[in-house]
Amino acid sequence: MDVVVGRVAKAHGITGELAVDVRTDSPEMRFALGSALVAKLRDGTTRTLTVAAARNHSGRLLVRFDEVLTRDVAESLRGTLLLGSTDDLPPTDDPDEFYDHELEGLVVELLDGSEVGTVKEIAHGAGGELLVVNREGGGELLVPFVRQIVPTVDVKAGKVVIDPPEGLLDAD
Repeated sequence: MDVVVGRVAKAHGITGELAVDVRTDSPEMRFALGSALVAKLRDGTTRTLTVAAARNHSGRLLVRFDEVLTRDVAESLRGTLLLGSTDDLPPTDDPDEFYDHELEGLVVELLDGSEVGTVKEIAHGAGGELLVVNREGGGELLVPFVRQIVPTVDVKAGKVVIDPPEGLLDAD
């Protein structure tokens, strides 16, 4: 399975270097010299790119790929999503830490076992993470991903147990 590890923001300079918005907690591993990433272009096509160099610059990562040698080629990659394999991810040592792809698709239940829906995705924001839940009867529910509201995450059992505050389930 592939996950997004970065997005090409723009070309940088005249030699094909790219400014990349990082979408991974381990950029030093994902963008290591020789790493192969799948580039999903805006038109939906994909190609493999091999990291030739990477360095931090103004909150972004400047990346040079073996296959991108000119500014014109770099410009054509603007908006491209860079994907890495989940097989390359190190295991998490913290039992309260999860990769987004591990949570997506889990069943969401209340403490009494009644089903609310399934986790569609995890929304990352300045205020923290939210579970985006596809509700059983249709629509979406945003659940703050904090221990007080989400006391149990059991990836092996395929479920997340929530204890929502009053009114959370009423919001559509």
